[in-house]
Amino acid sequence: MMPHVAHDSRTYRRRSALAAALLALLAIGAGPDRPQAVWAVKDREARQPQVTIAADGRVYLAFGSGNEIRVASSDDGARSFSDPVPVGTLGMLALGMRRGPRIAAGQGAVVVSAIGGAGGGPYGGLSAGDLWSWRSTDGGTTWSEPIRLNQIESSAREGLHAMAGGPQGQIACVWIDLRNNRAHIRGVLSTDGGATWGPEILIHQSPEGPICPCCHPSVAFGPDGSLYVMWRDAISGARDMYLCRSLDGGKTFEPSQKLGLGTWPLEVCPMDGGAIAAGPERQVTTVWMRDGRLYSADPGQPERLLGPGVQGWASWGPSGPFLTWLDRRPGRLLELRPGDTEPIELFRSANDPSVASSINGQGPVVAAWEAGPGGSGIFVARLDEPGDHDAE
Repeated sequence: MMPHVAHDSRTYRRRSALAAALLALLAIGAGPDRPQAVWAVKDREARQPQVTIAADGRVYLAFGSGNEIRVASSDDGARSFSDPVPVGTLGMLALGMRRGPRIAAGQGAVVVSAIGGAGGGPYGGLSAGDLWSWRSTDGGTTWSEPIRLNQIESSAREGLHAMAGGPQGQIACVWIDLRNNRAHIRGVLSTDGGATWGPEILIHQSPEGPICPCCHPSVAFGPDGSLYVMWRDAISGARDMYLCRSLDGGKTFEPSQKLGLGTWPLEVCPMDGGAIAAGPERQVTTVWMRDGRLYSADPGQPERLLGPGVQGWASWGPSGPFLTWLDRRPGRLLELRPGDTEPIELFRSANDPSVASSINGQGPVVAAWEAGPGGSGIFVARLDEPGDHDAE
């Protein structure tokens, strides 16, 4: 159960009035087709929210505030959240442009990862940076000491990584590695819910030089344990998305394949990496941006234009893949549900959205995002049960 927090009645009324006013200004009201936003974290410094859903249905929300990593949780299906709990602090916590903490659940544990270092680099990267993980076995109340995941010191200084939980409690973490000043994808795996981690794995190195260095990688497990990794490469002057798959739990990976039929000649990094939704029977859908337009593509199939947009995210829910994106950064937050042909608007001004569901595709599908511009905290919404509850 979430801890009870006592509030002065006047403070409670003021907060409730402020929440109602903000939602009236920014959110689309609940209705038969539109989920209602919940103001989950009332911290103007809260950034880069990420969500995971444990096997028992509990929802965990990770984010950064200053140099501190924090986690809030919900035991009522993301209708309300506990006060955030501090996980750890890193010097120069990497935040912004999809940098920030990641969270996954497995084997009764919750695992958080984040990158921190020293000095500001280009686009929010670091002059030095390492990838760390923390673990909780009591529902996010207390957290372990951090474990460094990259073996070569400061090789994760670009500040971009991804993490996912698997059906047997596996945890996979991948990042853009800059050892030898050549951006490529490395990863580590845990088979015990983040208590220990295996050795580094070289997942992909571009044949011509560095991959696109400022677009975050993505990782997802399928319900059968298959593992998928996606990144933006830089080959022959084009910045296209590529996907690879492992069928042996991440020990080996099949050759990578380009996603979609089109290509994007571009000399600079667009800073937008997309996401993977992995479903049953090895079904996979990806969402990503090309030249200011958002596309969805299954491996080996032509891409499908969703519309103008950036910062796509995807997760496989009970009825298929749920997709979210912004029409601009910051901008309107849009959602496309399984079987729909047109998106609906979730929020009028948002940034850095993400969406998550449980690994077995059952239970809630939850989106989280920053309010923008200027920020007023983090909002969440249930995407699988639209219009069935009110924000508090």
